[in-house]
Amino acid sequence: MALMLQFRNIIFTTLFIVSITSSQSWGDVMKQGMEIFNEKAGCGACHVLKHAGSEGNIGPNLDMSKDKSYAYIKDMVQNGLGVMPAFGEDGILTPEEVDIVSKYVANVAGK
Repeated sequence: MALMLQFRNIIFTTLFIVSITSSQSWGDVMKQGMEIFNEKAGCGACHVLKHAGSEGNIGPNLDMSKDKSYAYIKDMVQNGLGVMPAFGEDGILTPEEVDIVSKYVANVAGK
């Protein structure tokens, strides 16, 4: 019985530590995503995104976009569309930065 309680405590402690670590790194991803959006890629010059405080009026309003999925956003950032540059293909952003900014937009658009 004591061994089971000890085992259960170890599992709960491990899960708690993993959840804290995951949420901290997720917060870092969101912070980096906003920095890439606003600074390196300059997405806010063209797009509205309330969370980022951007009010661009050239590209679509990302808060009103119909498809806010990570896969769709990553494809747009990577390959561009119309007048939007291909940030990944053109080497403006690294593959990691494309991933981070895409996760950021997918998680904050419309919120």
